[in-house]
Amino acid sequence: MSERRPAPTVGQVVLGRRLQELREAAGLKREEAAQVLRVAPATVRRMEMAEVALKIPYVQVLLETYGVGGDETAAFIDLAEEANQPGWWQRFHDVLPDWFSLYVSLEGAARIIRSYEPHFVPGLLQTEAYARAVMEAGTIGQAEPETIERHVSLRMERQRLLERPDPPHLWVIMDETVLRRPVSIHGEVMRDQLDRLLEFAERDRVTLQVAEFSQGPHPGTYAPFSLFRFGEQELPDMVFTEYLTGALYLDSRKEVATHLEVLDHMSARAASAERTKKLLRERREDF
Repeated sequence: MSERRPAPTVGQVVLGRRLQELREAAGLKREEAAQVLRVAPATVRRMEMAEVALKIPYVQVLLETYGVGGDETAAFIDLAEEANQPGWWQRFHDVLPDWFSLYVSLEGAARIIRSYEPHFVPGLLQTEAYARAVMEAGTIGQAEPETIERHVSLRMERQRLLERPDPPHLWVIMDETVLRRPVSIHGEVMRDQLDRLLEFAERDRVTLQVAEFSQGPHPGTYAPFSLFRFGEQELPDMVFTEYLTGALYLDSRKEVATHLEVLDHMSARAASAERTKKLLRERREDF
């Protein structure tokens, strides 16, 4: 059996796209690029789609074929070698689903993360006790206590990106259901989680809004999703949406534009950041 390949890093996604752009600019089809490498066209496609790691000798030959100059080639190779390095999350490969690995990579590279969460506090803002309660409730399926603890550890590790000197701007819209649904019979779990949300609500690069019941239905009701925006011009906005056994990554302009429009519409209707803090404090008094 072949060894399981880690999910692509953001760097591999960016450079794969760039290879495709360079090939197309050179007027070559994948079949023609494959002939230069003496490989099947599928190999070129998989490199461009970040389905495999970037093989440096192949990259060097392709760049020469595409007419890329020496300095740009050297810079590209340096970036490719860096992109091929496994992310910190790969040490959690025993519990990290393939479909979620890319999410963690995107999350770590994004400059802006905009999310809608209809059910639970987003993972980046969860306390350890809240995260454990959610997982014990069965949201990740039946699992041994050791596996649950590994998931909790992974979630806590992800949160370190918000403590970086230059963290991404996290903008979250939570349905009021998130505040109303208890995740544990122990009141202190929700109380401490609300305290955590209030703490983050005061940060410059965190925006929290609640979609209140009183505002009625809204266009994001269907499922949770996140939109990532990056500092690299080569990488377009991407949308992640999750379902029971997997996820979808969307990057077509039409789909991304639709999700962005929905987020903007929801933001305009949801409670303001100041009112959200008031709602959090009121809910906190219930515990």
